Amino acid sequence: MLQKIAVNKKLVKEVDFLSIIIVTIIVVFGSLNIYSATHMKFGTYFLKAQLLWLIVGIVIVFLILLFDYSLIKNYAHIIYWSGIFLLILNDTVFKSTINGASSWMKIGSFQFQPSEFARLGMIIMIAKQLDDMEGNINNIRNFLKLTMYAVIPMILLLKQPDMGMTMIYFFSVLGMYFIAGLNLKVIGGGFLGLVALVTAIWNSPLMQEYWKTRLTSFLSPESDELGSGNQLISSQIGIGSSGFFGKGFLKGTQVGGGFVPEAHTDFIFSVVGEEWGILGAVFLIILYSILIYRFIKISKSSKDIFGSVMCIGIISAMLFSIFQNIGMTIGIMPITGITLPFMSYGGSSMITNFMGVGLILSVGMRRKKINF
Repeated sequence: MLQKIAVNKKLVKEVDFLSIIIVTIIVVFGSLNIYSATHMKFGTYFLKAQLLWLIVGIVIVFLILLFDYSLIKNYAHIIYWSGIFLLILNDTVFKSTINGASSWMKIGSFQFQPSEFARLGMIIMIAKQLDDMEGNINNIRNFLKLTMYAVIPMILLLKQPDMGMTMIYFFSVLGMYFIAGLNLKVIGGGFLGLVALVTAIWNSPLMQEYWKTRLTSFLSPESDELGSGNQLISSQIGIGSSGFFGKGFLKGTQVGGGFVPEAHTDFIFSVVGEEWGILGAVFLIILYSILIYRFIKISKSSKDIFGSVMCIGIISAMLFSIFQNIGMTIGIMPITGITLPFMSYGGSSMITNFMGVGLILSVGMRRKKINF
């Protein structure tokens, strides 16, 4: 018993508590902005719910830290295929359509997004396979096997259709392939394949007309100011008129006036930009930068391929989500349903992101051999 306590104490010293603190600050900051975007209609409902998800998320992180992350590798198949099963159920039985995408599973009054959890399953499975292959990704048989595990959930996502989440899956896999040393020519071919796939989907029945309008509206939002371009134009007006210090907490005219749809979820950065100005936006980006930097350091210090690749998969998804979400609110990226990690309202994304943090910190905790 004494030996077990000693081991725990040594492991606790390896926990990156600063990353947990940074994530907590981001969530609290996000909760304030969620309250600002929703308090006129819903009072403190969304604020309380988001803070509850924060508490649940932190508990999940510490529960994950109790177990050696390498144990997860033994259950990779179960986790992966459970995620696939949920996606199939979502497409067939418990389908719930929100904003045109059937990406939500609704059971009674409870609904969640299974694609968030399936994403982690895919990352864990590919990391496990790469570890078993000793990182030999340039073997054609190994590459095809890995790609099969990536393609299956993406096909199910395209059926919903959830283009935003499909893009997150793609860039998660791309990050893992790159860190594993995949030939750059193959990566280039992958991008060409992506372009060909998007082109094919664009001209197929899978691509609904509203999706085309939504994805292209950022190129010329003024052409439909009262329709598809309204959300982006209102966001740009709010952010562009905020100045260095912003208009002040609860004083945003675009957000407060209800001119920015989905301000507490997809367009949460519009609230930050309008009410907290350049200072608030830079503050948030710095927090993200520090967090990503620390996560990458943990990945590089991992004791095995599984831990390193799993971290990169989680980091890649987070990086792309941050870039895409902020980019679409200022008009440099197409509008998708991608949320801003730890900032946007939502239980599914919040819990999944905290699970990812727990896994990364578990890798960091156990990067060293504990000596007695």
